[in-house]
Amino acid sequence: MSRKDDANPVLKRMEDLRRQITDHRRRYYVDDDPVVADAEYDALEIELKELEAQHPEIAAKDSPTQTIGGAPAAGKTVFRHQIPLLSLDNAFGREELQAWERRLSRALPDGMTPTFFTEPKVDGFSIAIHYADGKFVRAVTRGDGLTGEDVSDNVATIAAVPSTIENAPARLEVRGEIFMPRSAFLELNVKRLENDLAPFANPRNAAAGSVRLLDARATAERKLDCFFYALADRTGTMPPRHSEALAWLEESGFQTNPRNRVCHSLEEVETRFTKLGDDRDSLEYEIDGLVVKVDELELREQAGQTSKFPRWAIAVKYPAQQATTLVRGITVQVGRTGKLTPVAELEPVLLAGTTVSRATLHNADEIRRKDVRVGDTVFVEKAGEIIPQVVKVVTEKRPEGSGRFEMPTACPICRAPVERTEGEAATYCSNIACPAQQRERILHFVSRSGMDIQGLGDALVDQLVSDGWVKDVSDLYGLQAERLAGLERMGAKSAANVLTQIDESRRRPLFRLLFALGIRQVGERSARLLAREFGSLDAIARADADLLEAIEDVGPKTAEALRSFFATSENRDLLERLIAAGVNVTALDEELPGDSPTDSPFLGKTVVLTGTLSGIGRKEAAERVEALGGKTTSRVSKKTDLVIAGSEAGSKLKKAIELGIEVIDDVEFKRLAGIADTMNSDTDPAGTS
Repeated sequence: MSRKDDANPVLKRMEDLRRQITDHRRRYYVDDDPVVADAEYDALEIELKELEAQHPEIAAKDSPTQTIGGAPAAGKTVFRHQIPLLSLDNAFGREELQAWERRLSRALPDGMTPTFFTEPKVDGFSIAIHYADGKFVRAVTRGDGLTGEDVSDNVATIAAVPSTIENAPARLEVRGEIFMPRSAFLELNVKRLENDLAPFANPRNAAAGSVRLLDARATAERKLDCFFYALADRTGTMPPRHSEALAWLEESGFQTNPRNRVCHSLEEVETRFTKLGDDRDSLEYEIDGLVVKVDELELREQAGQTSKFPRWAIAVKYPAQQATTLVRGITVQVGRTGKLTPVAELEPVLLAGTTVSRATLHNADEIRRKDVRVGDTVFVEKAGEIIPQVVKVVTEKRPEGSGRFEMPTACPICRAPVERTEGEAATYCSNIACPAQQRERILHFVSRSGMDIQGLGDALVDQLVSDGWVKDVSDLYGLQAERLAGLERMGAKSAANVLTQIDESRRRPLFRLLFALGIRQVGERSARLLAREFGSLDAIARADADLLEAIEDVGPKTAEALRSFFATSENRDLLERLIAAGVNVTALDEELPGDSPTDSPFLGKTVVLTGTLSGIGRKEAAERVEALGGKTTSRVSKKTDLVIAGSEAGSKLKKAIELGIEVIDDVEFKRLAGIADTMNSDTDPAGTS
């Protein structure tokens, strides 16, 4: 490079971007060990594309913006794709999607309007699989789009990849996305941490690493799955539409994504994008966007392609759920049960549409396994409503001299000694009167799943605790309107509303009180079962371990937690104050077991609900099943008797079919349960899984 070139800051930046992108591609596609999150990599490519568009005279012909993925790993057997395995251009938001549609329209003959086909963009590993006379012969990675690695032995171990096909053409090439289900990914990372191995940053890299293992038997243990998304080639004529090609694949034994949809307008595509985004976190696999394709193959030929992307398809991306940032410090929080939770204080980073500055580190064992230190560069992940968490440390960026973090031996709030029960990962403050515990207990008590006292949020509870007006939850029932109205951001009307909510909470069902008390191991389901079986708080308090463990889903740990809670004098005093305040401690009629019809179709059955149930929320449906003598669980297993599948049911429905479990749809469920079709589900919108 000449001195003149060196003086050109734009050229220098373009060369720097090319070097960074090439290095990150190698780390991502070849090493399966990225050091930046996808969104940060995308930002580098976008910047380089914009500079090349503004300065075409200095754009490099071999720029990574004009090439695909990464070259096959050294030493691997390679195979040249007869039909290039192109990647997709990205759109970030509605405006870029609309701009793509305008470009597509210009590429098509006048008057030609395409139909769109949409598919979830599974965050996996693309593969081309070849069959000869119906027999599996070869599996090849994307590679650079022209040449990929032969990974046949490993891919042949994946259950979703058929080894033979009935009535198959002489030559067949199909393309799919190999992925690792969330549960398998978590299980794999736990094992890696336990064996002092670095965890994978995300399921995509875990899947890619698994496909490239030298021992195919090890690949088989990784529980990989695959959705097939293209009929690339076959002997004879091809179906005229992509949707018809996928239907043929499904009929031939290839698994396609149940959330694929045909859309007849861009408005339908946008609606589909929003719907899929809402359901994103309930899926058993990771997705990072929606793929939009022209359905008609003839129009695809008209639209053509660039050296890297087809013009007839695009991937519309969701906001990033993973990013890299710096750990500025590690603090320790104290929860309502006294549990000490270490928290990483982060350099603020935009994640899933919000700015994240903190992430949970869970417990001392988790910090030790991941070896998170102050100053580390880390991958941070946020999915749905889950608290952001540190996924992986980029150890090669660790500053010199950093030391391991050690959990405190005294509570950081009250300085009381901390204790750790044998067999548990958590550490607890030993002081039941710790101010931090009191605050969190109050917030748990008033929560929606607890006593549902609306208006008592963090800020108001902080004021009440700091002013000494509320030392425990019983003090809530002695609050006065005049004092409340005088607090910051309150007033007479707000104070009256809060007091009305507090008064109404006196009449809540018993199970809500049981849950609100924050007894360890007692969740909403076990609270309902205890209220149903014992009928009163006093009866639960007097029950011995054997009686408690006789209740379904109440094991030894829950029984011990209950016995310990009611044996503590401070807790008994608290309950006496709540009773004196008029709080209900007896099961309401609706909580007690009714006379379930002996001919109930759900009597004694273990039931799983999945998909979107029309006209009824999933929580309401579960309550109906239990009222009719059934039991609901979240997992499909050999012990499951019945699966109720709504629209867009996913992996649970698939597993039920594989296990031969009875499946009914939501219409049949409502008929059997005696539920009218006019029932509204707005109060509890169901997700899908």
